Amino acid sequence: MSVRAAGFIIYRKVFGCVEYLFMQASYAGKHWTPPKGHVDAGEDDLQTAIRETQEEAGLENETHYIIDMNFRRELQYMVKDRPKTVMYWLAELRAGLDDPVRLSEEHVAHRWLPLQEAVALQGFQEMTRLLQECERYIQDKE
Repeated sequence: MSVRAAGFIIYRKVFGCVEYLFMQASYAGKHWTPPKGHVDAGEDDLQTAIRETQEEAGLENETHYIIDMNFRRELQYMVKDRPKTVMYWLAELRAGLDDPVRLSEEHVAHRWLPLQEAVALQGFQEMTRLLQECERYIQDKE
């Protein structure tokens, strides 16, 4: 049976540079990932992404970030020999906010990173392709 999760690729613009939010997990390999989590019974993917982002990073929809409903992508990969599907939306941190991230106990650190540093830090091919697509999409919007 496939595990399902949802989250946001959250970015901000700093002096014309796009930076992406990545958080370091407090468990297992302490991998770096955008805010995301498992879909609970009765939730849809978007509700999960909003809830998980608030729980994991302390960021609230509309207050801290704006969801781009035109950018939604699904990643599929294997975790511990089980298929996993993660739905991601792109979301922009509201202008004028410094760094409102407040981590839960699920994470030990966070970073705002430009594309190449984010790609190097997280190291997963599927996420690399998604980040590159995000970067093109953001540039095309401007």
